[in-house]
Amino acid sequence: MKIAIGSDHGGFELKEFLKNNYQDIDWFDIGTYSSESCDYPVIADKMADVINSGQADMGVLICGTGVGISIAANRHKGIRAALLYNNEVAALAREHNNANVAVFGARVQTKKDVLQYFDTFLATPFSNGERHCRRIELLG
Repeated sequence: MKIAIGSDHGGFELKEFLKNNYQDIDWFDIGTYSSESCDYPVIADKMADVINSGQADMGVLICGTGVGISIAANRHKGIRAALLYNNEVAALAREHNNANVAVFGARVQTKKDVLQYFDTFLATPFSNGERHCRRIELLG
């Protein structure tokens, strides 16, 4: 599985931390590549392009709070970005919503918590139930 990963300057350190802690993942790093200021909507747009073109199966996005970059990502058809803030949300985002982008807030979450939530996200399959599929279809 190939996973795209991207962040703005506020999430750069956490992005690198995740890449180093999951060396078995085939990462597709879409930037940013430093802590120099950049615009999170640009990174979210790149993520949508990479996932929708099939270059990656899913993604991880990071900004300071996770809010801005998740809003930017969810503007795109085919992207279901979920801001993960506990293990239950991480599991339900995959199980019920078939989320394809995990979002984290580098300034408001500990690295330990992010590792837990990402492990849960990766380990949880989509339930593929009729009501969940119908709702995902309604998203477009």
